[in-house]
Amino acid sequence: MLFNSLQFCFFFPIVTLGFFALPHRYRWAWLLAASCYFYMVFIPAYILILCFTIVVDYFSAILIEGSQGARRKRFLVASICANVGALATFKYLNFLDANLAALAAWLHWNYPVKALNIILPIGLSFHTFQSMAYTIEVYRGNQRAERHFGIVALYVMFYPQLVAGPIERPQNMLHQFHEKHTFDYDRSVSGLRLMLWGFFKKMVIADRFAHLANPVFNHPTDYPGPLLLLATLAFGYQIYCDFSGYSDIAIGAARVMGFNFRKNFDRPYSAKSVAEFWHRWHISLSTWFRDYLYIPLGGNRVAPRRWYGNLLITFLVSGLWHGANWTFVIWGGLHGMYVVVSIWTRNFRGRLVRWLGLDRVPTFRGALQVASTFSLASFAWIFFRANTLSNALYIGSHLFRGYGNTSLTMLSEQLFATLGSNLQLKILFPHLTGFHILAIAAAEVAALELIQIAQREGTVEHLLSGRPAWLRWGLYYAMVLNILLLGVFEQSAFIYFQF
Repeated sequence: MLFNSLQFCFFFPIVTLGFFALPHRYRWAWLLAASCYFYMVFIPAYILILCFTIVVDYFSAILIEGSQGARRKRFLVASICANVGALATFKYLNFLDANLAALAAWLHWNYPVKALNIILPIGLSFHTFQSMAYTIEVYRGNQRAERHFGIVALYVMFYPQLVAGPIERPQNMLHQFHEKHTFDYDRSVSGLRLMLWGFFKKMVIADRFAHLANPVFNHPTDYPGPLLLLATLAFGYQIYCDFSGYSDIAIGAARVMGFNFRKNFDRPYSAKSVAEFWHRWHISLSTWFRDYLYIPLGGNRVAPRRWYGNLLITFLVSGLWHGANWTFVIWGGLHGMYVVVSIWTRNFRGRLVRWLGLDRVPTFRGALQVASTFSLASFAWIFFRANTLSNALYIGSHLFRGYGNTSLTMLSEQLFATLGSNLQLKILFPHLTGFHILAIAAAEVAALELIQIAQREGTVEHLLSGRPAWLRWGLYYAMVLNILLLGVFEQSAFIYFQF
């Protein structure tokens, strides 16, 4: 089920009201049943995959806790193999098969194996990683094995973050399912406010920019350099507002019922380095790879060459986690190289800053750092979004070509054809041009950035709490009006559902 669907408009209040109406001892069953329905709306049969991993991890955790020495490790390995095996079968088997077939063709060998007709289960990577975190933390002694099977199942399948996170740790969530939550007006308002902010980001910004990014990335050779550049920048904001919007809705929906999720985004495009970007972007996944891959490899407590290798391995695996395509691997590798090169050149850049006198103008220097980090991230997004490697290379090499041959009239028409679809304002203002619509979209991004600058002092909820009622409700109505006039109502899936 999509958050931005009519179904969810009925699902959310029914589940929430039912949760508070039921006695505490039945609430876990109510939430588990609702979560199963939420997931089964997509492809019902795929819930069996979740059931398989939940059963394996439930018994593995109990066996790990009751064992000693190498026996504990064997149960952990069995659990990890079951989870990774399910993920590899559905997500990477055809990728491996296609690469083996290409290698065989290059070597002129016969390769008779055909690709399987497998549809990737929605959000498989997310709930696989969440399930693996449970057994790993039990193995490390940071979490006791949960004996209540329904609570373990709910930890993996809790509907707000089932499909696209945040990826929670058992220490944060399991105890919350045992606690009794009472209705709290202020907390509920805070959750609904965050959900509204998430819907604004998804429907007004992300889905609007999708109308520009999708046609261009799907057929890049049909568009000139200016639109390739605009589409690249648009996708950067599309994926941020799409994914962070999902996280806001998920966190807000859970908060209404009294559950607390971890923050998943912290103004990533204000980062002054790529390393800082990854401390702010998809925080639950970044910390997952840090704790369960990067640190076990040795982290930065090893020789420099091995440290660089650990960084590259972590980013390459992160890229592969996102999708079974070489474009994702290159995207992860680019970020890894960004971080490694920044470490290599740290002393040189420090001397250059002092030589240019930028250390005496910290505001200007900070702006340059933010701009350069955003540019590097935007270039890497090309490989993330491109359908093929050849398309990514074409876009990357043609971003700054064709400007002299592109008329403003043609550019306006192309912008209108992409950004203007389903724009409700066209009914009120039929003479809108492509540049007008682009200006509206840019104004929405500017509003987003201004709000996020204000968030340096706290979250959206904290910024509004305690303000006069007329100001708070005025902002709520303005945001709803923005969604109604500028939002996209196509019920488009969230980008990270495919992962």
